[in-house]
Amino acid sequence: MINTVEVRETNEMIEKEHLDVRTITLGISLLDCIDSDLERLNQKIYAKIHEAAKDLVKTGEAIAREFGIPIINKRISITPVALVGGAACKNVEDFASIAVTLDRVAKDVGVNFIGGYSALVSKGMTPAEELLIRSIPLALSTTERVCSSVNVGSTKTGINMDAVKLMGEMILRTAEYTKEEDSLGCAKLVVFCNAPDDNPFMAGAFHGVTEADKVINVGVSGPGVVKTALEAVRGENFEVLCETIKRTAFKVTRVGQLVAQEASKLLNVPFGIVDLSLAPTPAIGDSVADILCEMGLEYAGAPGTTAALAVLNDQVKKGGVMASSFVGGLSGAFIPVSEDQGMIDAVSAGALSLEKLEAMTCVCSVGLDMIAIPGDTKASTISGILADEMAIGMVNQKTTAVRIIPVIGKGVGETVEFGGLLGYAPIMGVNPFSCEAFVSRGGRIPAPIHSFKN
Repeated sequence: MINTVEVRETNEMIEKEHLDVRTITLGISLLDCIDSDLERLNQKIYAKIHEAAKDLVKTGEAIAREFGIPIINKRISITPVALVGGAACKNVEDFASIAVTLDRVAKDVGVNFIGGYSALVSKGMTPAEELLIRSIPLALSTTERVCSSVNVGSTKTGINMDAVKLMGEMILRTAEYTKEEDSLGCAKLVVFCNAPDDNPFMAGAFHGVTEADKVINVGVSGPGVVKTALEAVRGENFEVLCETIKRTAFKVTRVGQLVAQEASKLLNVPFGIVDLSLAPTPAIGDSVADILCEMGLEYAGAPGTTAALAVLNDQVKKGGVMASSFVGGLSGAFIPVSEDQGMIDAVSAGALSLEKLEAMTCVCSVGLDMIAIPGDTKASTISGILADEMAIGMVNQKTTAVRIIPVIGKGVGETVEFGGLLGYAPIMGVNPFSCEAFVSRGGRIPAPIHSFKN
C-alpha cells in the first residue's frame, strides 16, 4: 500500500531538492484509426486522441494540488505513425499532414509534447516507413509539439545501416529546415537501438503495438535528491554510497507509483509503468553530473566517470524495482548535455568530449543526448556517430539513442540556446576523419552471436 505518510516524507525533497514527477504520459493506440483516405484518417486520429486525452492535463494538475507533488509535463504517445499512415500516405506531404493534425490536437488538449511520429526499421524499411523517415524534416519544421523517433537496430535483428545512413541525412536536413531556430527540430528527433515500447520521456516516446488501447506511464526524476543524500555520506566507502543511492531511488519511485495509480484511477486508464530515470534540468542543483562530482570526481569526464555512472545507474534501478511492481521505460540516468548544467560546465572546462560521452553511454540508460555539434558536419559523419551508438546498444543488449543537433551556422566554442527544459549547449567538436565509405556500404550489420537465446 502507498499512503500519504510516504508522500509527506518527500516534502523536503520537493521543496529544496528539485524532486518532481517529470511526466505523466498517456499512451494511445491509433491502430483502429487506419484508413486509406487521408482526410478521414486525420479526422479519426484527432477524434481518438482528443477524446482520450481531454482530461489529462486537469487530472495531472489535480493530483499535483492534492499531494503537493510537482508534475512538470503532461504528454501523449501514440502508435508509430508509419504503421498508421501507410495505407493513406503516398508522399512526404501526406505524412506531414498527420504531424500537423497531431500538433493541433496536442495544443487543443494542452499537452506540451506528443511522441510517436516514428518508424521501427531495425531489420528493413517498408515503402511507408521510408516515406515517413523522409518526411521528418518537413514534419518537425511545421509543428511545435510533435516528437519523432526511429528505431534502426536491436540485439535480435542487428543494425539497419541503410536506415542509419538515411537518418544521418535526415538529421542534417531537419537542422537546415529549422536553422532559423538554431536547428531546434533536431531536439525533437531521436534515433534508437532497442527502443522500449513504454518509454514516457520525450522525444523518444511512442505507444508500442503490444500495449493496451490506452495506458498511463509515469516518469519520475530526482538528481538533486540523490546528490543531497550523497552529501551526507561524503568520503564513506562504496557499500555506504550504493546503499544511500538505492534507498533514495526507492523513495523517489514510490512518489511516481502513487501519481501513476491516482492518474490511472481518475482517467479510468490502465497503469503501465513507472520510469525511474534521473532526468536533469538546467536548474542549478538538478544535475546528474553534480552527482558524479559528489561521488568524488572533479568534473564529469574525469577518469573514473564511467565507473561512477555505472554505480549510479545500477543502484537507481535496484532501489526502483523494490518500490514498484511495474518498472519500465528507460529507467536509470540520463546524461544530456544541454539539459544538465554540470555537463555543460564539464564540456566548457574541457573535461568532457564526445568520445568520453560515448563511453559513458555503455553503462547509462540512453546515449548521446542533446549534443550540439557544428552545423557543417557531414551527414556521413552523423551516420557514423549513430552507428557507433547503435552498436553499443546491440552488443550490450540495452537501449541506446542519439539526439544530436548540428547547429547550422555555428561552430566549436559557440553556444546555442534552446530555452525551457532544453536549456543551452556548447557546440562540441566532432572527429574530422571520414567514415563515408563505411557508412555507404549499405545493407545490414548482423545481430551478435549472443542474440541467439531461443
